[in-house]
Amino acid sequence: MSPQSPVESHKYRRSVEAGVSDRWLYAWGLASMGLGGASLIVPLYVVELGGGPVTLGILAAVAAVAGASGALGVGWLSDRTGRRRRYVLLAIGVVAVSMVVVSAVESIPIVIAANAAVWLAFAAALPVLTLLAVVDVPEPEWSDRIAALNRYQGIGWALGLLVGFLVIVAGERLIGLDPRTTQRVVSLVCATGAGIGGGVAARSLPADPPTGSAPAPQRLRRAIRGATRFGIRGSSFPFTPRRVDVRGLHPRRLTRRFTPELAVFFLAVVLAFTGFGAFFAPLPAYLAGVGMGSDGVFGLYLALNVAAAVFFGATATLSARYGATTLHAIGLAVRGIAFPAVVAVGGVLAPTVIVFGVIGLAWAVVAVTSGMLVTRLSPAIVRGEALGVYSALSSVASGIGGILGGWIAATGYRAAFVTAGGFVLVGTAVVLVLRWRIAHPSDEPNRVAETTGGGG
Repeated sequence: MSPQSPVESHKYRRSVEAGVSDRWLYAWGLASMGLGGASLIVPLYVVELGGGPVTLGILAAVAAVAGASGALGVGWLSDRTGRRRRYVLLAIGVVAVSMVVVSAVESIPIVIAANAAVWLAFAAALPVLTLLAVVDVPEPEWSDRIAALNRYQGIGWALGLLVGFLVIVAGERLIGLDPRTTQRVVSLVCATGAGIGGGVAARSLPADPPTGSAPAPQRLRRAIRGATRFGIRGSSFPFTPRRVDVRGLHPRRLTRRFTPELAVFFLAVVLAFTGFGAFFAPLPAYLAGVGMGSDGVFGLYLALNVAAAVFFGATATLSARYGATTLHAIGLAVRGIAFPAVVAVGGVLAPTVIVFGVIGLAWAVVAVTSGMLVTRLSPAIVRGEALGVYSALSSVASGIGGILGGWIAATGYRAAFVTAGGFVLVGTAVVLVLRWRIAHPSDEPNRVAETTGGGG
């Protein structure tokens, strides 16, 4: 690829000066509103079309595979071509068009394919957006820029759930539309939000940087570790790819430098996220079956996400006091017990809202302490790769759990949610084994015991 001309370089510098503002972050926040609404309206629409829990498990698994492919494939392409801005705009366009397709068809296979396109595009945009946030910005400001990107995305995601709830209430309760028509309207609203975000992004995204100006992968991974907050979207959508820089991954080097403690924690991650997927994949079908209605389901998911968001700060404080490992085990145990409790309360609104709030609070604990533990249990030289492995394992395990949960739920939701909780509780036991290993290190030098809060 040839170097940029002086005119192009000047245009790029002017664009960077404009792009350092928050305007293009607003654009991604708008696009994220569409994603937040899509995360729930598509499963509900599949249920309305006659899909059962097995179908929802397939929907979740296909989304997980598509997301992982998008994060790896497009991130690599953007580095090869340098056309980062183009990939972001294309991703937002794919989300908008896919949600229009969802609203226009009544074929479950087509809806599953369109949903896969949504999450492939979303995952593909994450690493590219991260690079655009920090290119030509002084390194001390990288963490702040990535944190701002996460913040706008999280706010947009939550607002998407709120807007979906309001549209359903207005459509079904005030106007008298049937549920299927209302859900199609919500899909169109999601598409519109993404489309408006794309229009703003086209005018505000910084131009592609000159070839070879991308930040060094190791430095960028350090900034991501300092700025990333494992987002609220994972509280009810566990197979969403995390914002991890996947460039320069070296699996062989990571394997050679794996600590036993990190391997134990990754086993716990696989078990816990299998349980998360097994619970959340068939959950919309269960809630619809007990008469919650689309507005009730949106309200429950919104309560779950808000509970997670408000507890993030408190989790960091508690972790400093009691230790990340202990707190992580508590968060998993609470979720493991709360999953079957959703069936136990039998769809009664007030207790169900409380249980969903508890599940959200527990996610804040799990999310924050997961980031801490991966960072602390990894040798410094492979922390970036370890975060990449965490993202991959959690996404794949969630997809597998989704298929498992859907298959079991076809015979009974109680069995599915008990199984989901069981996986999480077994993961809790593994974390307690990890805590014991940290508190009783072997004779060989062990850095981990000194970095996890006094054995907690």
